[in-house]
Amino acid sequence: MNASFTVISAVIPVFGVIGLGLLIRKLNWLTGEADQSLVRVNINLLFPCLILDSAVGNAAFSNPANLVLAPLVGFAMLLVSLSASYGIAQFLRLSKPAEKRTFAVTVAIQNYSYMALPLAILLFGAGTTGVLFLHNVGVETGMWTLGVMMLSGAGLGRSWRNIFNAPFLAIVLAAFVNATGADAHVPAFLHTAIHWLGQCAIPMSLLLIGAIVSDYLREFHSAAGWRVIGAAILLRLAVLPMLILLVARFLPASVELKQVLVLQAAMPSAVFPIVMSSHYGGDPPTALRVVLGTALLGLLTIPLWIKFGMHFAGL
Repeated sequence: MNASFTVISAVIPVFGVIGLGLLIRKLNWLTGEADQSLVRVNINLLFPCLILDSAVGNAAFSNPANLVLAPLVGFAMLLVSLSASYGIAQFLRLSKPAEKRTFAVTVAIQNYSYMALPLAILLFGAGTTGVLFLHNVGVETGMWTLGVMMLSGAGLGRSWRNIFNAPFLAIVLAAFVNATGADAHVPAFLHTAIHWLGQCAIPMSLLLIGAIVSDYLREFHSAAGWRVIGAAILLRLAVLPMLILLVARFLPASVELKQVLVLQAAMPSAVFPIVMSSHYGGDPPTALRVVLGTALLGLLTIPLWIKFGMHFAGL
């Protein structure tokens, strides 16, 4: 299958649902008053269920090397990306601290789920998809700990409640269940309920993103807007991909993990930080600029990075 067509096929549903969220906000079907309640439901219920549904009983967890290395790499790369993007944010002459923090978090978190998951299925198959879930455990841990700390502007002592949030606890629970073999004793009805709720997480997030985009779209252009977009594109679509591919080339890892890293290197910024910035005191317009700028150009760069990355990593 043509790589460009595969990318477009994976991206169209994502932006289609976001567009639907924008439309229902314009129609006043989803009001601003409902946003915070739905965000809380998404973060505290739907996303934990998606994590549990994806991680518990996954065959990829049977490989001890993947079990340890994939989450560790996901967490470490996010830590490096946060440090690099926050350093660049200091030079952008942004007027508010929340803008700097939001820029750093949104640039640092690559699209590890909404675009990466369908691409992993289409390009590499079930084995790599399973390792992607393991890798995402590390990214999720970093996002809900380091990401929330940076976005909220609070230190560890002031934000420990944010660190021990529902998604993080779901990650810990999934690891415990897999380690003890307790998943074999979970009732079928509970598996089904968790699966149903987890399947709602991504569509609900995309609808919320579309609604929030509608609210801030008029602020997309600003004095600092193009500086933010340009810096985000340089970091997320040029500098950080090459760094991730260097890890993919030289890390003694499984083929599946190397494929995951190639895929992650090609990804634009994740879209969920738009919602996170609204919930944790960030700056949604800044997140919007980063996401739209990297996603639109990413339509061109994703196939190029995947093709180059597979060759560079020796796959």
